[in-house]
Amino acid sequence: MLAPEQPILRDIVLVGGGHSHVGVLKRFGMRPVPGVRLTLICTDMHTPYSGMLPGYVAGHYDYDQVHIDLSRLAVFAGARLYRAEVVGLDRINRKVLCSNRPPVPFDVLSINIGSTPRLQGVPGAAEHAVAVKPIARFNDRWLALLSRVQNHPGKTTVAVVGAGAGGVELLLAMQFRLRRVLNELGRNPDELVFHLFTDSARILPTHNPGVQRRFAAVLAERQVVVHCNAAVTQVLPGRLQTASGEMVDADEIVWVTRAGGAPWLKDTGLALDAEGFIQVTDTLQTVTDPAIFAAGDIASMVNHPLEKAGVFAVRQGPPLTENLRRSVQGIGLKPYHPQRSWLALISTGDQYAVASRGRLGFAGAWVWRWKNAIDQRFMRNFQDLAPMDARAAPPARALPGQVQLTPEESLQAISAIAMRCGGCGAKVGATVLSRALAQLHPVQRDDVVIGLKDPDDAAVVRVPAGKAMVHSVDFFRSFIDDPYLFGKVAANHALGDIWAMGAEAQSATAIATVPSGLESKVEDVLFQMMTGALEVLNAAGCALVGGHTGEGKELALGFAINGLIDDDPARILRKNGMRPGDVLILTKPIGTGTLFAAHAQLAAKGRWIDAALQSMVVSNQLGAQCLREYGATACTDLTGFGLLGHLVEMTRPSGVDAQIDLGALPLLDGAQECVAAGIVSSLQSANVRLRRAVRNQEAMVSHPRYPLIFDPQTAGGLLASVPAERAEACIAALRALGYSHTAAIGRILVQGDALEPITLCA
Repeated sequence: MLAPEQPILRDIVLVGGGHSHVGVLKRFGMRPVPGVRLTLICTDMHTPYSGMLPGYVAGHYDYDQVHIDLSRLAVFAGARLYRAEVVGLDRINRKVLCSNRPPVPFDVLSINIGSTPRLQGVPGAAEHAVAVKPIARFNDRWLALLSRVQNHPGKTTVAVVGAGAGGVELLLAMQFRLRRVLNELGRNPDELVFHLFTDSARILPTHNPGVQRRFAAVLAERQVVVHCNAAVTQVLPGRLQTASGEMVDADEIVWVTRAGGAPWLKDTGLALDAEGFIQVTDTLQTVTDPAIFAAGDIASMVNHPLEKAGVFAVRQGPPLTENLRRSVQGIGLKPYHPQRSWLALISTGDQYAVASRGRLGFAGAWVWRWKNAIDQRFMRNFQDLAPMDARAAPPARALPGQVQLTPEESLQAISAIAMRCGGCGAKVGATVLSRALAQLHPVQRDDVVIGLKDPDDAAVVRVPAGKAMVHSVDFFRSFIDDPYLFGKVAANHALGDIWAMGAEAQSATAIATVPSGLESKVEDVLFQMMTGALEVLNAAGCALVGGHTGEGKELALGFAINGLIDDDPARILRKNGMRPGDVLILTKPIGTGTLFAAHAQLAAKGRWIDAALQSMVVSNQLGAQCLREYGATACTDLTGFGLLGHLVEMTRPSGVDAQIDLGALPLLDGAQECVAAGIVSSLQSANVRLRRAVRNQEAMVSHPRYPLIFDPQTAGGLLASVPAERAEACIAALRALGYSHTAAIGRILVQGDALEPITLCA
């Protein structure tokens, strides 16, 4: 993570990746405010554009065409992206409370989380119906329904509850796609039966009668059974009941009725309307707290009641951005006056749409083409992103006067901007350090005599009788903008060497570098990072006993790890024990180097990065124990030298050769695409020098996976040789432990030419 030249003076935290916030991120990326940092907290890496969702369901667009990649957008905006579920606010201490990470401090907060389905009011709905929001869950059920219809001939009944524009449009899109699927399979599309339920007297109740008649005609033509004045009062497995007592069988029930605010908002003390939405003024500030803003569906403008429509969330993006800027700069805010009428373009499943605005309504294939052009133009705003070096950089240094600060903060900011000292003058201040460390609670071990909580100059640990000490150290700068997650990865990476030797982790000493800034900002970064690291260390039974923290341009973290192992050389798992006939096993997929190089260039999909991070935080502890149980003859953890570099370190001292099956290599999603695009880690060129160890490189250099054997790994998996007769059972055991990508990637051979110990095959 590259630190800005200017210190961080204010934090704007965005909760939710809705239509308003993506606009905020794009505009801050184009015109940053020096000294202001953005943090986006959301549960998903991709946010759907509601205007194109029916087109996706109908099959007119693929997943990426209708989703905004929040990971790429955050990199573009220079924002931190925290994948977390928000569960509350601590307004007194100005913190966002999350379910799976430490609280996130804010100076200014904005909430754009959309609405939450209200299923609890109807018995059985939460258990047996699927709400269209959150989209991720609906998408999973939709894909499952597609698969079920394709693979199981016979009648399928789908019920959609809610006949507003969203419900009608979604039903027609589902019907269009499913009927087309059956036609392509040579089956009768009339196997499908669709029901539409509404508690109103007519469909699309907020639109004019002409638009209502158009859609009533379309639904009748497509044999959709419409139930008006039919509030659903109960949902049972495979059926639903209406207020009149009517029972209707349904294989799939989709809920598209009006939703409300998220339950956690009730405990925030913010003023909410009757449906649980946050009440805001014309400046989009909450009525209760001027430091908290809200926009989109979750916001209820007290002076301008609005429909819950994506168009308003999109149009609130620019005024929200402007007022967030003004809020941190201490400038008067501008009111936002929404339009009184708005244009809705509602598709009919096929490439045909109806336009509705006030009393006006018109339709045609040309309306769909118009809608498609508008939607595609909107999405290009968030898909065509230039890397940071292609855009104008903000001023190198922020003056304290550009952001509203207290007198004490102004002095701290001037100090942070000034030339920084070296030596011990670069240490983090004692007060900041003690406050951050006081919140940490390392695991307690009887063999730690003097540890983190003691004021002594060094830690003291005992080495039990019959044990030998194993030492290892790792240190690197951050490659992601989430200090908590970075701490987890850094600790996991450092422990890898201990596990690979077959040892038990005993104690850890940390060394951290944090960018200078206001004391509160430095303290929080340090606390977030060390909390993530400590979670990993504690889970490993490894006591954090001390460390050193200093200032630097970039966030960085490392650990010196002490481990314990039986004082018997024969029981130490080393690199030099490979034997001809052994099977080569890899426990995790590779590709972190190219993926994070692509991430920095805005060339990686957010879901690729998310999957890579999930792999990085998987501990090698259980994997190493499993490998020992199945008689591994040699083992190492994959890190910076890449697969080939680490394999050479094993074959040469073992006096053997090895054959790697490139086709069997487990890869992280997107890794092959990234190297195919020519994107590699900065360490790749150094690793490629080891290509001389490959006997048949000229024949294999064109293989699409060849570059990945040089790809440096962070917190990679274990590479081990296992006797052939135990390999299959070992792989099954590793997969059962959660190492789902474990694979046999080659075999160990009798030594031939010692200068070229590696042979590749496809």
